[in-house]
Amino acid sequence: MGADRDAGAARGPGGVARRAIRTTLAACAGFFLFLYGLDLSVAATYALFAVVSMAALSHIPGTGPQRAAAIARTTPLAWVLITIGTYLAVRTWTAVAGMLVIGFCLAFVAVAGPRPSGAAPGLQLLYILPCFPPYAPDTLAERLLGATVGLALLILAEVFVLPEPRGTSYRTLAAEAADTAARCADELRRAPYTLSAAGAEGARAAGEALRPFRVPEAERPAGPGLRDRGLAHAGLAARTLLNRMVNLPPPPPDRLPPEQAPGVPAAVGAAVAESAALLRGTDVGVDAARALRHVRAEAAAVDERPASEALGVRRAALLEVADAAVAFTTAAELAVRGRHARLPAETDAGRFWYAGRRAPGLWWHRLAAHAGPRSVHFQNAVRLSLALAAARTIAGIDSLPHGFWAMLAVLSLTRTTVAQTRATVRVALTGTLLGALTTGVLLALIGGNSAVYAVALPFVMFVAFRVGPVRGVGWAQGMFTLVVSFVFAQLAPVTWQLAEVRMLDVLIGSLIGIVFGLLAWPRGAQVELHRAVSALLARAAETVATTAAAVAAGGPGRPPDDTALQRALLLAESAFSQRQSESGAPVAPPAADWQAALMTGHHVLWGSRRLLARGGPTPLEPDQRTRLDGRASDVVTRLDAASELAALPPPPAATAAQGATDPPLVAVPTPDTAPPRGPTPAPASAAALREPAPPRFYAALAWLDSLTTDVERMTGAAPGVGGAGAGERGGVA
Repeated sequence: MGADRDAGAARGPGGVARRAIRTTLAACAGFFLFLYGLDLSVAATYALFAVVSMAALSHIPGTGPQRAAAIARTTPLAWVLITIGTYLAVRTWTAVAGMLVIGFCLAFVAVAGPRPSGAAPGLQLLYILPCFPPYAPDTLAERLLGATVGLALLILAEVFVLPEPRGTSYRTLAAEAADTAARCADELRRAPYTLSAAGAEGARAAGEALRPFRVPEAERPAGPGLRDRGLAHAGLAARTLLNRMVNLPPPPPDRLPPEQAPGVPAAVGAAVAESAALLRGTDVGVDAARALRHVRAEAAAVDERPASEALGVRRAALLEVADAAVAFTTAAELAVRGRHARLPAETDAGRFWYAGRRAPGLWWHRLAAHAGPRSVHFQNAVRLSLALAAARTIAGIDSLPHGFWAMLAVLSLTRTTVAQTRATVRVALTGTLLGALTTGVLLALIGGNSAVYAVALPFVMFVAFRVGPVRGVGWAQGMFTLVVSFVFAQLAPVTWQLAEVRMLDVLIGSLIGIVFGLLAWPRGAQVELHRAVSALLARAAETVATTAAAVAAGGPGRPPDDTALQRALLLAESAFSQRQSESGAPVAPPAADWQAALMTGHHVLWGSRRLLARGGPTPLEPDQRTRLDGRASDVVTRLDAASELAALPPPPAATAAQGATDPPLVAVPTPDTAPPRGPTPAPASAAALREPAPPRFYAALAWLDSLTTDVERMTGAAPGVGGAGAGERGGVA
C-alpha cells in the first residue's frame, strides 16, 4: 500500500505544484535570457517550447531526478527531430510525409514502457514546431541552441528544485515478497506443514503489492531491456510462488514430512532469502539458488510411485513450489546482473529466452511483436499519425495562421476511443473559448506594452500548469491560451484577433481528432481486450488438452512449441494495460477478472513446458488416463466457455463519459451446463486408482488443480495472490 501513497503523492496537488514551479522557472529563464538578454527571438521561442513540450505536454513518470534522466537521454533525439523538421518545412508534402512517419514511430515507442510513452508527445511537438513555415534552415543553429538550453534548464530544475521522495522500487517490493516467501517456507517445515491463516494472509498481501496498479509508473519494469524483463519475470514468479504456498495441500496423516519431498521447503526458503538479499544489493551469492536447483532436480527425478494419492498430490504440489522458486531466483539474478548472470546449462531456455541477449535484439523483439493491427499500440500509432498528418496538410494548404496550434490540439486532445475524444473535445473547446475571450479582452486593454506581458507571464504560466492537471482539460486549454498569447505578444505585435486564431486552430484540430478517432478503431482497447482475452483462453484450452494427452501417452520429453500462446498472452496484456488507462475503464471486480485470465495464461504456459520437458517413459494405466482426461476435460471446458464469454462484444451504447464498464467473466458454464469437448469424460471424482500412479500423473493433476483455481478466480469464486497485470509480461514479450 506504500506504493499507492507514493503514486498518489506524485499525482496530488503538492506534486503538481512542484512541477508547475519547475516548469515555469525553466521556461521563463530560457525565454527571458534569449529574448531580452541576447536578442535572439528564435532561440527564445525554442527554449520555451522545449521546456513546455517535455514538462507540460509530456507525462514522464517518476521523481524529478528520474524525469531529468529521461529528458537527458532524449535530448539527442530532440536535436534530430528539430533538424528534420527544419529541412522538411521546404514543402507541405515533405512536412506531411515526415509527420506521418515520425508521428507513427514516436507513438509506437509506447511499447517500450511508461517513460518512452510519456516522453513521446513532447518529442512530437519538437518536430511539429520547426516543420511549419517559414522555411529557414539558416536559423537551425539558433533553434538547436535554444532547445538545448531550455532542456538543460529543465533538467537542472527537475534535479535541484523542490525534489520529491522516490517511491518504493519494484526491486524492493520483489525482495519483500521473497522475504515473505522465506517465512512461509519456514512455516511449511513445521506441523501442520501448511500455512496458518496469518501466514496465508501475509502471502496474499505480498503478492498484491506486486500488482502493477499498486506500483508507481516509474517503478514498473515494463521496458524491453534484459533487466526490466528479468524484474517483471521475478515479480510474476514471486506471486506464483506465494500462491502455490497458500494452496499447498496438507500431507497425509500417516506419512508426515520429510517423506513427501525431502528438503524442498528448506531449500526454497534459503534460495528466496538469498535472492532477496541479491535484489537489495546486500549480497551477491547464488549458492542457495544452485542448491535449490539440485534439490528440485533430484525430487523430480524420483520415479518411485507414492503409496497413496494424498502423498502423490503433496509431492507434486511441493515440486510446483520448487519450480516457482527456481524461476524466481533465476529471474532475480537476471534482473540484477543482466548479461553477466551466470545461469547453469539446465536453465529453461524457453522460459528465459531473453537471457544473454543484447538490447537491440530485445528492442526488435518487442517492436516486432506489436507490429500488426491486433496490437493496441499499433492502433494508437496509426490513429495519431494519420490525424497529425491530416492537420499538417490542412494547415499547409489553407495557410492556417499559427497552424501548429491545430496540430497541438490533435496531439493533446486525441484519445484512444472516439467517446473519450468527443467528451474531451467538448470540455476543451469550452475552456478554449473562455480563455480566448479573456485573452482578447486583455490584449485589447494592454496593447503593445511588452513589459506587462513579461511580468505577467511567469504568474500566468504557473497558474496554467498548476490548475490544468488538477481541474481538467478545459482549464488546461483555457489557461494555455493565455500563456501562448502572452508569449507571442512579446515576440511580435499582436491584436485581440490572436485569440480568435487560437480558437479557430483548436476547433480544427479537435474536429480532426474526432474524425480519425471515429475512423480508426473507435472503441479503443475495449473491443481488442475482449478479442485478445478470448484468443488467449482458447489457446490455453488447446494447450491444456494437448499437454494432458502427451502426459497420458508418456511423451514427448521436450519443451513444446508455444509461440502462439506467448503471442496471445502478449497481446492480451497490452490490451489490458491500455484499457486500464482509458476513461471509464472498470477498476473493481471486472478488472480483476481480466487479470485472472492473464494469470491463467501464464500458468498454462509455464506448466505445459514443465510437464512436457520431463516426459515419461511409458503411457499411464487406463484408470490413470481416464482420471487425467476427466480433469483435463473439465479445465478445457471451463476455459472454452470463458473464451466464448470474453468474445462477446461490449455493449455499444455505453460511452466513456457514462462510465462504460466491461462485462465480467462470470457465469462460466460448468461441465454440467456446457457440452464438453469430445466424448464425455469420466468425472474427476472417480473411484480410487487400482495401483499407485507415477509422479508425472500427480504433477499433471497438481497443474490442473491450480488451473481450476485460476478459472474459479475468473468467475469470482476464489481468492488468490495478486494477478498478472498491465506491463508485466513475465519474460514473454
